[in-house]
Amino acid sequence: MIGIKAIGTYLPDDRTSNFDRMDKFSMTASFVREKIGFTHVALKTPDQDTSDLCEKAWVNLQEQEQISTEEIECMIVCTQNPDGHGLPHTSAILHEKLSLSHECAVFDISLGCSGYVYGLSIIKSFMESNGFHKGLLFTADPYSKVMNHDDKKTATLFGDGATATLLTENPIFDFGNFVFGSDGSKKEGIIVKEDGHIHMNGRAVFAFTVRVIPNSILKMLKINGIKLENIDRFLLHQGSLHIVNSIADALGVAREKCPFNSADFGNTVSSSVPMILAQEFNNQKMKIAVLAGFGVGLSWGTTLIFRK
Repeated sequence: MIGIKAIGTYLPDDRTSNFDRMDKFSMTASFVREKIGFTHVALKTPDQDTSDLCEKAWVNLQEQEQISTEEIECMIVCTQNPDGHGLPHTSAILHEKLSLSHECAVFDISLGCSGYVYGLSIIKSFMESNGFHKGLLFTADPYSKVMNHDDKKTATLFGDGATATLLTENPIFDFGNFVFGSDGSKKEGIIVKEDGHIHMNGRAVFAFTVRVIPNSILKMLKINGIKLENIDRFLLHQGSLHIVNSIADALGVAREKCPFNSADFGNTVSSSVPMILAQEFNNQKMKIAVLAGFGVGLSWGTTLIFRK
């Protein structure tokens, strides 16, 4: 069975402080700390493109797990902000940068905040269907490419980053069953409009989150035959501190089980869940964890991971 062997991450060094923008956006320090939760957001340099962020995550992955590029049989890049104009696909550009084999299958998937959970199911199925042994799942959604930095609703939340997940037949974490959902009627909750900038209806997205995600998690646990009290960690998309805490409260679980470890770099979209998983990866007390991604679409996906 295919599972997660290791995760590499990359966050740009540049940070924008939300405390420095309190006057500009009429925010208080308590609002920054207790509601949005992001004291800073990470910002890529103007010359960095999506594949460059992925390449940095690959370097970090190799520091943890020595990988021969000849062994990689498939690679998926999850992004809604591809290199250039999106043609060719970012995975083709990254294929060249990493010097992967000509026998390596590569393609992109276009999903935002739910993308990592969807991507895990896709690459697991793809690898098992084709008898592959090693594959890579990259996530990178540099929203700074479509950001209006004068927009409080988005500029204070979204940060740039990338992750690279190695999937193999001898993993550290196995998967449970997945649960997915979509509501296209609410697609304009998070949208890039004709002005080229991302716009978000924060209240609508929050209402969707607290209404849908706890039920999706409970449904997924039931399908997997696991009780809520047996979960060691709930690794939730880091939409904001208020969102993470509200899901914890709706589930009736301790907030400490739902870590919010992205205060210094922001909501990294498809990289959000793997970024926090990487931080908890070597926590031996985490035997069973929920992964939950949700947002753009509106779209959501949940699953379990089990430490072997």
